[in-house]
Amino acid sequence: MSQLQHFGWFFGRGFGPQGWGRPDYRWNYAWQRPDLYQQSARELEQAGFDLLIVEDALSLGSPATLPLRVDSAYGGPKHDPLMLAPYLFGATTHLGVAPTVNAGAYPPYLAARQFATLQHLSSNRFGVNVVTDVKSARHFGLPELAHDAAYDRAEEWLAVVRRLWHSWGEGAYLGDVASGRFADASRLDAFEHRGEYFSLDGPLNALPFDSAGDGDGAGDPVIVSPGGSGRGLAFAGHQSDVQLALAPLDASSVREYRARIHSAAIAEGRAPSDIAVLFVIKPEILGSQEEVDRVVRESEHPTDEVLLSVLAAQSSDLETDLTGHDLDRPLPAGVFGQHVSEGTINNLVGRGGSLTSDTVRQIATRKARKGRLADGSGFVGTAVQFADFVEELGESADNDGFIINGDLHPVTLHRMLDETVPELRRRGILRTSFGGGGLRANLRDF
Repeated sequence: MSQLQHFGWFFGRGFGPQGWGRPDYRWNYAWQRPDLYQQSARELEQAGFDLLIVEDALSLGSPATLPLRVDSAYGGPKHDPLMLAPYLFGATTHLGVAPTVNAGAYPPYLAARQFATLQHLSSNRFGVNVVTDVKSARHFGLPELAHDAAYDRAEEWLAVVRRLWHSWGEGAYLGDVASGRFADASRLDAFEHRGEYFSLDGPLNALPFDSAGDGDGAGDPVIVSPGGSGRGLAFAGHQSDVQLALAPLDASSVREYRARIHSAAIAEGRAPSDIAVLFVIKPEILGSQEEVDRVVRESEHPTDEVLLSVLAAQSSDLETDLTGHDLDRPLPAGVFGQHVSEGTINNLVGRGGSLTSDTVRQIATRKARKGRLADGSGFVGTAVQFADFVEELGESADNDGFIINGDLHPVTLHRMLDETVPELRRRGILRTSFGGGGLRANLRDF
């Protein structure tokens, strides 16, 4: 039997107008209300998914990119996913939820207290997808940092958050009704932190967590991180429980990426098994091989209109307007600001591409074209072909699992999962039950 793998869902467009621009929107779900997301979360849990990661962008972007994000609701508006989390926990029993949090926007004390509250309310199912976006700094009166400096700030931020979580020392909470003694104040750590980026005092005004395993920090919220740069991978090795991995999805690339994460973990005195490396994928699941062939064939010669729509979507993600450049010339040097990560640029250019010599048309055409799961050229396929793909990477690259990227909309979920879940379970790849104990326990079940 094939090995079990972990599965999560990346709520890729964030807490915004779900289904906008597609017929799905006419299902008349109110995206501002929790019902749509609660229904979807229940179905992810029914499907055996371990966690839901909610994308977020605090800013609508620069004045130059506002139309790209707002006119078609591609990158905004977005409501705060942290506020959505309690509704999702109320609708589920086992599913972990990890909203995206910008380490520069939330003061450490406030963040530690809010996260501790959500960890208690969810019975240890809360996680944090830590990002280091710097372009939104202007909304908070903060300086815009360089890429690596933003990671330095995130390291300090998370270290202080963890210290606050553990500022109630062992035995500090008593809860002794007979004696009337709630806690032992002498065991609280009233520390003073004076760092490069943050200055604050402890202890935290929140209870410590129930332990979800052996060892210090075993009951803490799960830390998720993206990032493909050297600095981003080092951050994951030091801090993360889940790496949101962006890489080519062939066996050699998956093995190489996992090895880099594991080396980063070992360098920090951690075990490779401490981090679940879950690769992001956005499959297009279709009902037959004939339909697969048709969709792939139709994508081979994209029109200029299609190319411009691809560039508009990429522009929103990159907060860099690519739509006004000559399709038949390369992008000018310096078009991307320091806030755009190396991994994001590599994802735009694609494998074998060149940012300096490829024309905008060539770059956009590669993004528009679709390939088949069956031959490794892309991600269009049937449920059986997707299961073949997942099974192969589990066996040949010892893959931990996948994060499927898509809207948190019932139509999207059913389109991708209705036939896929039974096929994965038939092969023994997807869990059929949860062990209990919260998100960290989910990740350690196998």
